[in-house]
Amino acid sequence: MAEHGTFVTTQVGSWPRSKAMLKVLRGYQKGAITRQEYNAVAEEEIRRTVTLQEQAGLDILVDGEHRRESFYAFIAEKVSGAQLMSLAEMLDHVEDKAEFEEMLRTMDMPASAIKNPTCVGKLSRREPLALGDYRFLRTLTGKPVKITLPGPYLLTRSMWVGALTRQAYGSPTEMADDIVRMLREELTDLRDAGCDFVQFDEPVLTEVVMSAECDRRTFM
Repeated sequence: MAEHGTFVTTQVGSWPRSKAMLKVLRGYQKGAITRQEYNAVAEEEIRRTVTLQEQAGLDILVDGEHRRESFYAFIAEKVSGAQLMSLAEMLDHVEDKAEFEEMLRTMDMPASAIKNPTCVGKLSRREPLALGDYRFLRTLTGKPVKITLPGPYLLTRSMWVGALTRQAYGSPTEMADDIVRMLREELTDLRDAGCDFVQFDEPVLTEVVMSAECDRRTFM
């Protein structure tokens, strides 16, 4: 695949947002900008991202995840049974409020600024998670492309909030079965559409290897 050298090159998935992208993101979050207006700016950013990757000579290209509010929070718009909640809104529902408040202090960010997809009902895809992103990206380049998705371990850790989720699932493991099913369905759709590579992001797996505190809350 690589024309020169030994290593095939790609990029992790997400790109820094430009000032224009940040402005429309804030407007969209406040309800002042429509989804259509937001996507129009995002698509221009995706075109720019693809051009820069091609100029740099990368072998496998990504779209920069410009359409996504965050690399995993975006699924709340596409999944039945998921609700996007700020950490401030979740405070009343977590089991260990003292531990949760300590986590917020260590994050050193306003609790209202971080939003998390939370399971509040049975989970199922209302629409494809990233198939549309792939199809748009595919029109912009002849090179192989990669679609990134949040992994099942991350989603299980972050979406389970007992007071809300137990209305639909008896345990995180039971919820994880539906998360895996959704991701498998998405992977099949992407494969059938011709996607070259799919990357499942699992940043919190490092806690399993490096930390004894892998049962604590996870919010990215």
